Amino acid sequence: MDDPTTISNQRNHSAPETPRLNLPARMSDSSVYLENLPSRTMHINRLINSNYNSSPSRTIYSDRFIPSRSGSNFALFDISNSPTSAEGKEDGSGTYNSLLRAALFGPDTPDKKDSLGSPACCNIFRYKTETKRSLHSLSPFGLDESVPGIIHSPVKAPRKVPRSPYKVLDAPALQDDFYLNLVDWSSNNVLAVGLGNCVYLWNACSSKVTKLCDLGIDDSVCSVGWAQRGTHLAVGTSNGKVQIWDASRCRRIRTMEGHRLRVGALAWSSSLLSSGSRDKSILQRDIRAQDDFASKLSGHKSEVCGLKWSYDNRELASGGNDNKLFVWNQHSTQPVLKYCDHTAAVKAIAWSPHLHGLLASGGGTADRCIRFWNTTTNTHLSCMDTGSQVCNLVWSKNVNELVSTHGYSQNQIIVWRYPTMSKLATLTGHTYRVLYLAISPDGQTIVTGAGDETLRFWNVFPSPKSQNTDSEIGASSLGRTTIR
Repeated sequence: MDDPTTISNQRNHSAPETPRLNLPARMSDSSVYLENLPSRTMHINRLINSNYNSSPSRTIYSDRFIPSRSGSNFALFDISNSPTSAEGKEDGSGTYNSLLRAALFGPDTPDKKDSLGSPACCNIFRYKTETKRSLHSLSPFGLDESVPGIIHSPVKAPRKVPRSPYKVLDAPALQDDFYLNLVDWSSNNVLAVGLGNCVYLWNACSSKVTKLCDLGIDDSVCSVGWAQRGTHLAVGTSNGKVQIWDASRCRRIRTMEGHRLRVGALAWSSSLLSSGSRDKSILQRDIRAQDDFASKLSGHKSEVCGLKWSYDNRELASGGNDNKLFVWNQHSTQPVLKYCDHTAAVKAIAWSPHLHGLLASGGGTADRCIRFWNTTTNTHLSCMDTGSQVCNLVWSKNVNELVSTHGYSQNQIIVWRYPTMSKLATLTGHTYRVLYLAISPDGQTIVTGAGDETLRFWNVFPSPKSQNTDSEIGASSLGRTTIR
């Protein structure tokens, strides 16, 4: 019978048996050897498996993994990590992790604590301490431009607005009068301009100029306005009359009376024509009826200088030299809404084509502000001080932007982005107040007129299909011609 002591001594003097680690079954013992580690490895192994005698005929399977808590950030949960309970186990678990790392990944693998710093900031909810990442970092490819087949969409650059007009027309006798409206652009791409006692038509497609009418030496043109179909033009005169002209035939259809003084503002709503006068009244005219006017709107205490129908033809906005902005409906003879915040004449009026009930108005020299109103809720939305007399306003139908033209003291044209009211461009060139403004039927080009007797054409808005593409319309049309 063998002596147990002798057997134990024989085992101690025989070749040392390769220690086994507590590894998953799919990892064979032959893939992990600790033979080349220092002698202290056996000591550490006995610390870890002090009560375990390995048997070569027995395979060990692990059923769970308990991680080390030394790297956890307990401060995020207001949990105190007791040093007394951690210090005793830290040496053993840390050494075991080092041995396991060296066995699996090689002896030169850096310690995670060395690469990440303090162990208290490397585990629980680590993303809370990281800075905000860009959207590109969410891509599995990151920002690596060398990955084939991956196309990164570029950041859209701000749209560039040309700072100079692509065309200039001389307009002799174009009056420098704030209260008149002498320029309008039809849906058929024909520009109507009132010069003295005559009206001229300029075809934007062919650049052909046609003299439509001559009122004679005793009368002058105070306003022009195209019907929505672009075939008929209304002309307001200094004698208080309104003439309707067939533009294609250059023939006057009828003359309507009713005002005692000049007619400086016109606005169409289908077959209904509204005219505003220095006599403080607004007349509603149905051109199909025999009567000169169907109703009379009273409310302003001074000359009516601004008129605009909403896009749904349900509301009419009027501005006057009494610093008032009124809103009328189709059947009212008294204003349904009254806005009295402006401190100067209100000529500039524009309805938004993008939001129902959104109305913009601009005040004269003593006011200099653009104000926005919600006529649906009867609320004042915002106010922007432009620093100059506001002469005209027009919205873009392609993008949510608008243009304002100005007089004293800078005579500038400003393109605004709504609702932030950030300036996209400031255009200069006119030497007098920019009193007249119209927009092309495609919504990309505006024409401005001033007392310097020039009409200037600007590309300010993008096309509906390519809102970030610079328009080249008119680039080959640079030059200066005369409209008559």
